[in-house]
Amino acid sequence: MRIASWNVNSVRTRLEQVVGWLAAEQPEVLCLQETKVDDPLFPHAAFSDLGYTAAISGQKAYNGVAILSRLPLEDVQVGFSALLPSDGEAAQLGEQKRVISARIEGLRVLNLYVPNGSSLKSEKYAYKLAWLACLRRYLAVQDGQGELLCMLGDFNIGPEARDLPDPDRLTGGIMASEAERRALREVLGTRLQDAFRLFELAGGHWSWWDYRSGAWERDQGWRIDHIYLDQELVELATGCVIHKATRGNPQPSDHAPVVVNLAWPPDDAEDAEVPEADDWGAG
Repeated sequence: MRIASWNVNSVRTRLEQVVGWLAAEQPEVLCLQETKVDDPLFPHAAFSDLGYTAAISGQKAYNGVAILSRLPLEDVQVGFSALLPSDGEAAQLGEQKRVISARIEGLRVLNLYVPNGSSLKSEKYAYKLAWLACLRRYLAVQDGQGELLCMLGDFNIGPEARDLPDPDRLTGGIMASEAERRALREVLGTRLQDAFRLFELAGGHWSWWDYRSGAWERDQGWRIDHIYLDQELVELATGCVIHKATRGNPQPSDHAPVVVNLAWPPDDAEDAEVPEADDWGAG
């Protein structure tokens, strides 16, 4: 099973690119962030023509998440309140459409669009830390349900120096502050591991290039789009790739897709082919 994550920065603006990528790559699952469209206007038909069903949670002009799947989507859950119904803060944080999950072939896929935070002195930064703390509570409940988990999306955090283009300058600022990184580590705990880092240890691999300051032309990006797997799925992972070339499209999203390959369901593990080393990392 190939599961992908892509912040498309408006699914309708980038629809032709997303459809083209799906037709070429044909992952079983694609999780989208920043769809930026109310649910009634989501372009279901473009994806159903390719054999994908969509589970969506959107809002006009901002945020929005979706799961596209060629496999049956079961038990779709939207927002933190799906697992934290009595948590008032979870309900408040859920007003922004950033959380959706579904069970796919017995595996729970959780798609997230973590707040950016804007700046360390912004109210949005405090919101981001509160959101991550709520995610930790949410995952504690999810873990108790006994489902294996693939958690992915735009995390708006560079976890380590090797995930930043200029760590000496950027460490300590927004998306690389110690509070954000600590909050992410607490979310992951000992349960979840970074799929990309199972196969590529070096720096210089990016998933997001700011539209400003010629970041793409200078290849000065960040690795902020992540796929996290629990231990059983780690053992079934056979590769994780960043599809960097999409960022070079005309009028692209500022993010590139990230794709993990799993020998899932487990009965498929014996038949899985491990990619050559040249296929790992940024591609």
